Amino acid sequence: MKKILLNSFAAVMLFITLSAAWYVSKYNPETKSKSASAHTATGKDVAKRLALFSGLLQQYAIENGYNRETCFLADMGLPSGSKRFFIYNMPKDSVVNEGLVAHGSCDAGFRVRASFSNKSGSGCSSYGKYKIGKSYYGQYGLAYKLHGLDSSNSNAFERNIVLHSYNCVPEQETHPWPICNSRGCPMTSPGFLNKLRAVIDGSKKPVLLWIYE
Repeated sequence: MKKILLNSFAAVMLFITLSAAWYVSKYNPETKSKSASAHTATGKDVAKRLALFSGLLQQYAIENGYNRETCFLADMGLPSGSKRFFIYNMPKDSVVNEGLVAHGSCDAGFRVRASFSNKSGSGCSSYGKYKIGKSYYGQYGLAYKLHGLDSSNSNAFERNIVLHSYNCVPEQETHPWPICNSRGCPMTSPGFLNKLRAVIDGSKKPVLLWIYE
């Protein structure tokens, strides 16, 4: 009898757990917003944003001596399980390659959607233009220093916000499932970082990155 009661109790607890998980996934504001953003952002919307930010970056590159052919664009308004880091040819207005990129957790355990801060120790992503600086080998292997060029990311270098890879970021899309968080760095998969590396190391002038939402 005791065994039957224990089994019944375990079944009830399992039902409650599964019900709670379903409720959170359906009604949690972050999950709901992520789902809404995934369904409202069409390919046409993404293309418009790419064209807009690449056009502004090209002008900035011409005026300030950066690579005016290729830039990197990270659209953090897209779900993290979708490819939202783009290698972009500015003169041709075309995507050369694309991959996944993690956003910062803001030290909140896990964030489905990106949240932004320029504050030291925040653990958040920072939006704005970046100059991709020198490479080095650190905790996560190959990484590139990032220099924030706007007031929204001016502390990036001091915060040790760098471009690097980590094996928790997959090579292929996982949407509708989100990927892991970083501590504020634009963190890619190892394979995609190799593609970025080819552009960065092969460029005579510094490459620009723009993180936006």
